[in-house]
Amino acid sequence: MSFDNSSAVGVLEPILERYSRNPHHLMQILRETQEHLDFIPQWATDYLAEALALPRTQIQSVIDFYAFFYDSPRGKYRILFSDNVTDRMQGNMALLSRMLSKFGLTQGQASGDGLLSINTTSCTGMCDQGPALLVNNHAITRLSSQRIDQICELIKEKKPLAEWPAEFFRVEDNIRRKDVLLATEMVNGQALKRAIELGPKGMLAEMKASNFRGRGGAGFTTAVKWEACRNAPGTTRYVVCNADEGEPGTFKDRVLMASFSERVFEGMTIAGYAIGAAKGFVYLRGEYRYMLEKLQATLEARRKANLLGKDILGQKGFDFDIEIHMGAGSYVCGEETALIESLEGKPGKPRIRPPFPVTHGYLDQPTVVNNVETLAKATLIAQNGGAWYHGLGTKLSTGTKLLSISGDCDHPGIYEYPFGVRIAQILEDCGARNAMAVQVGGAAGTCVARHEFGRKIAFEDVSTSGALMVFGNNRDMFEVARNFMHFFKHESCGFCTPCRVGTTLICDTLDKIANGKGTAYEMNELSRLHQLLRSASHCGLGQSAGRPVNDTLQKFRPSYDRRLKQKDFEPAFDLDAALIPAREITARDDIDAHLGADQ
Repeated sequence: MSFDNSSAVGVLEPILERYSRNPHHLMQILRETQEHLDFIPQWATDYLAEALALPRTQIQSVIDFYAFFYDSPRGKYRILFSDNVTDRMQGNMALLSRMLSKFGLTQGQASGDGLLSINTTSCTGMCDQGPALLVNNHAITRLSSQRIDQICELIKEKKPLAEWPAEFFRVEDNIRRKDVLLATEMVNGQALKRAIELGPKGMLAEMKASNFRGRGGAGFTTAVKWEACRNAPGTTRYVVCNADEGEPGTFKDRVLMASFSERVFEGMTIAGYAIGAAKGFVYLRGEYRYMLEKLQATLEARRKANLLGKDILGQKGFDFDIEIHMGAGSYVCGEETALIESLEGKPGKPRIRPPFPVTHGYLDQPTVVNNVETLAKATLIAQNGGAWYHGLGTKLSTGTKLLSISGDCDHPGIYEYPFGVRIAQILEDCGARNAMAVQVGGAAGTCVARHEFGRKIAFEDVSTSGALMVFGNNRDMFEVARNFMHFFKHESCGFCTPCRVGTTLICDTLDKIANGKGTAYEMNELSRLHQLLRSASHCGLGQSAGRPVNDTLQKFRPSYDRRLKQKDFEPAFDLDAALIPAREITARDDIDAHLGADQ
C-alpha cells in the first residue's frame, strides 16, 4: 500500500486520538494500525514518527523486536501454528504440513496473491486443548485433519473471521480441581470494602500475617514488595498485573483472566489502595487478544458500579483505574523490567537491577508488578484475613497453587492444590498412568524423574510458576530438551552476549548430536555452556536456559548416549561441501579441487 494522506488521516488519526498521541502507548498504536492494515507499512511508520515526535528508527526497533508486528505483507490471513513441545506431542507438525501442501507454500512464505502466510510461533497458552494455531491473533484449538481442511476452504473462499464457525474459537477453562480460590464465589466489591475498612496499613498487616508469596515463580513475599513501593519516595505509584504468561506449558492465567477477571481487577484495586496508587495496567500477552473486548466491558461495568474511578465505594480520595495493554509476541516480556519497558512503548529488554521496580518502575516511578494469580488471591486475604490464609499449605509456602497440567495425561487442565501436594498425587488425579518425567515450571523449570515423584510442590522443595508437563514412557527426553533449547534461542532478546550466543551454541550442539555427529566432547561442552549461561547472563531467561539440558543429561543420560559416536571429536562443519560454490564458479570438479579424507 503506497502512502495516501487520506488513508493516514482516516486510519491513523482516530488511533492516535484514542491514545492521546502518547508515545508511551506506541505498542497499542502499532497493534491497532496493523489490525486495520494487516501490516505496518513504511508510510504508516513515517506518519507515526512525526505525529508522536519519535525517531523513525525507534518505531522500527519496536516493530522489529516483537514477533507479532510485521512491516511487510504477510497475507490477509496470518496463520501461526503453536509449536510448544505439547503441540508436537499432539501432532501439530503433520497438520502444519497438511495446510502448507494444500496451498503449495513453504513455511514462512506469503502467498503470491497476498491471501495468507503460514508459520509457527511459540506456546500459545492452549496446551490443554491443542494442537492450536493463531489466525490474525485469534486462537483456534483442538486442531484435527478435518478442521484444517475446513479452515483451508474458508480461506480459499476469503470468508471473514467473523463468519467462521464459532466452535473453532471455543477456548475451554478445563478446571479439574478447585480449592479456596476457584471454589469460592466472590461478590463484587466485598473484598475491596473489607480492605477499605482495614485501611492501607491494616491491609498490609494482613498481607504480612499471611506470609503470602508471589505466584509468578520467584516467590517473593508480596507484603514486602507492596510496603517497599508504598514507602518509596515520590507521589505517583502504579500497579501492574503481569498477564504475559509465555512460559511453555502455563495457561492458568488465561483461565483467571477469562473467567475470574473480576477477582483479578479487585485484587489490583486492593493493591492500589494499599500502596497509594491511582493507576493500574494489565499487560496481556498478544496470544490472548481474543479476550480484550470482554475484559474492557468488565472494566467499564466496574466503573459504573463505582469499583473503579474516583472516590471508589464512597471513599473520598481513593481514585484508581485500570488500562489493558496488549503484548505482541515476546517471551522475555514476562520478566518484570522487560514488561515495564514494553509498557513504555519500547522493545522489551530487561533492565539492569538495581534499582528495582518498587522504587523505579513504570516511567521511573514506584511500581508493584504482580502475577495474575497473586492479585486474585489478595482478595481472599482481604476477605478472610492473613491468619486464615497462613493456615493453608505449608509453613514456608502458605495457601494454594494453581497448576496448568498438560502432556501425557487423560485430564489436562487447571488444578488447584494446597502447597505441599506430592507430584505422585497430581499425576494420579490427572490420569497420568505411565509418566516417565514431569517438567515442573515450564521450559525454564525443573525436570523431575520417576524416582522423584514423591517430592512436593512448594517453595521449599519443587517451586513452580504453575506448569506441569507430563511425559510418558514413549517420549524421548533428548528431543524434549532440544525443543526447549530452540525455544530459548528464538526468544532471547539479544541484549547480552552470554544468552544470545550461548543459546545458539547449545542448540547447535544438540543438533549436531541429533545428526549423528556427537561425541563425548559435545557432552562436556553442553555442561560447560550451561554453567556459563547461568553465571554470566543478564536476566532469568539466559540464567535458566540451560536447565532442561542439564537436568535431562543427569536424569536421562541414555537418551543422549545412544546418539553418540565413539570418536573423541567429529567436526560438524563439512569444509569440502562448503567449497562447492567455489568449484562451480571455477568450473572445476577434479580430485585436486576436493579436500581428501587425509587433509
